[in-house]
Amino acid sequence: MPAVIIYMSLHGCTEKAAKILAEMSWVKVDLVNLRNHPAPSLDKYSTVIVGGSVHMGQIQGKIRKFCNENKSELLTKRLGLYLCHMSEGEKAVQQFNDAYCEKLRSHSVAKGLFGGEFNFDKMNNHEKTLIMKAAGIDKSISTMNLKAIEGFGRVIFHLDKS
Repeated sequence: MPAVIIYMSLHGCTEKAAKILAEMSWVKVDLVNLRNHPAPSLDKYSTVIVGGSVHMGQIQGKIRKFCNENKSELLTKRLGLYLCHMSEGEKAVQQFNDAYCEKLRSHSVAKGLFGGEFNFDKMNNHEKTLIMKAAGIDKSISTMNLKAIEGFGRVIFHLDKS
């Protein structure tokens, strides 16, 4: 059965992670950005990956709504959950825990904190100003963790030899 990665990407970081994961799979992977497309039916998928990013301290509302509306069905799938973020340590873990309910976190076989990006080229002036004030930066930066993405992919797609 094919897999699906359902994500929300505003400035491209979460989408980058989704594409890297899709390229790792030996099965067909559908990519669905909830920003531009409706949530698919999960019937034809055995593996479901959900990914979002933190904006203003919270995951996007469409991801939260998707998880709430599909919780029962997600609990019957091979599930992976990931989060793109700019926080570190315990704050990043807390954001992940706040983003996904305990039942989904406990059921998921792969959990990922993938770092994030502030991509000024994809932000409007208001967003740039907010980031400059809140984060104290004035240019694009990336903390994407490719090793974390690859480790997640090995687990969710059964690529580890263990």
